[in-house]
Amino acid sequence: MGHEPPFPSREGGAAPRWRRAASSQHGTGARGCCRTQAATTARQPHQGRAAPAAPQMKCENCTKKECSKKQKNDETQSTSVDALSSNDGSEEKNEFDTLANAKILLSDCLACDSCMTLEEGARVFQQNQKEFFRILNLNKKCDTSKHKVLAVSLCPQSLPYFAAKFNLSVNEAAKRLCGFLKSLGVHYVFDTTIAADFSILESQREFVQRYQRRNQEEHALPMFASACPGWIRYAERVLTNLVTSHICTAKSPQQIMGSLVKGYFARQQNLSPDKIFHVVVAPCYDKKLEALREDFYTALYNSPEVDCVLTSGEIVQIMEQKNVSMKDVTEVAVDSLFDDLKEGDVVRHEGKRSDGYLEHIFKHAAKELFGMDVKEITYKALKNKDFQEVTLEKDGETVLRFAAAYGFRNIQNMVLKLKKGKFLYHFVEVLACPGGCLNGKGQAQTEDGKPDRALLAQMEEVYTAIPVRLPETNLHVQRMYQDWLEGTDSRKVQDTLHTTYSAVNQSTSSLDIKW
Repeated sequence: MGHEPPFPSREGGAAPRWRRAASSQHGTGARGCCRTQAATTARQPHQGRAAPAAPQMKCENCTKKECSKKQKNDETQSTSVDALSSNDGSEEKNEFDTLANAKILLSDCLACDSCMTLEEGARVFQQNQKEFFRILNLNKKCDTSKHKVLAVSLCPQSLPYFAAKFNLSVNEAAKRLCGFLKSLGVHYVFDTTIAADFSILESQREFVQRYQRRNQEEHALPMFASACPGWIRYAERVLTNLVTSHICTAKSPQQIMGSLVKGYFARQQNLSPDKIFHVVVAPCYDKKLEALREDFYTALYNSPEVDCVLTSGEIVQIMEQKNVSMKDVTEVAVDSLFDDLKEGDVVRHEGKRSDGYLEHIFKHAAKELFGMDVKEITYKALKNKDFQEVTLEKDGETVLRFAAAYGFRNIQNMVLKLKKGKFLYHFVEVLACPGGCLNGKGQAQTEDGKPDRALLAQMEEVYTAIPVRLPETNLHVQRMYQDWLEGTDSRKVQDTLHTTYSAVNQSTSSLDIKW
């Protein structure tokens, strides 16, 4: 077993070996913790003699010095990882190197308290193509009481993958993907861009409010984006409330889409939420974990807002199993949440590789707080291309300082500075995947689990060519605020579009690295 770096490389780098092993069994590799064990556990035969335990390695995102479930007799499989070498002598780099220099053991970390419980692992593993086809098959049975309305929501960062992979325009990819899903028996196919509209608008409002309270509330600033479930999982399971209190309370686009489908759309169709089976097609595996959160669950109807998450790669696997080519699929217009309308051409938000929270919030804050109209944003790359900052100057003074931190190497460095009281930023767009959401580990991966850089370059080109639509200009959103959410400042807005994040209690004997 070779030595692996504890965190992803600046350019994305090779996936850890445990991820590559998983990819040989499941098509594309998972980035988060415990997926390998969940899959292995489900496949183990029930025999009198226990099957040999599969080698397990620690997730590269964990900061435990030693796993709480490490077995003493497994030292031959416990490979310590040397820290990443330093290329410069700056104080900032040295601070990060101090963190990375702790030996991180790549053994038996799966299912520890800082990662995923066995129950969660089993539930994540259930979110696969088999569950999707189980619902499709139930709908073919005579017992209509078990039938479900099957709705699929497509993430904007998944569409460029299908477009680039099959040499289609993004509009063709959306319509053919819709046509393929409906040929399987899906009733509705939606675009989650409208959910991102709500998430961005709520994040904008919250930032302005936090900025105005910054002198009265200790944890008002900085504000961290909340759209990435990998970052949220890491913050809640590994970091403290000192960090989680800074996370924006706006739900992610995926979970707002869950509220729209199981709330607004269900009411429009006169359906009980539990009669809808809602699937999200997403670029990364961490969306599966996000769907399991207890706060994204309607207890009254015993119904989660998102029932199943399939990655873009898993959809391609279904196509391959069905021996279907995207180019042979009939184009069908994507559905709208509103009556019998159909979606028009695909649109996106500002931002080259994600939903553009930084750019939207920055421009909104500049206007609301300082009366300045910012047309173009200039990014300044700092230590690497995945850590960039944007500043607003007024009367010779820097009044806003934002940053984009992608990948766990940059996240670790960012949090270290916050802990040390050396944090200068008002807002940070945090994404777990190096390169942003387009580089989600559920798509654009080679067979050995490495990023397909040629395909990623095509995807970025496709994504940046999509027309930008500002959330404020979406008339459907404005109407829903009034007709469904009872106004922009209502209690229903808080209940439907927001949640809370807090650190999970750690054992007092925890060996977490002290920041």
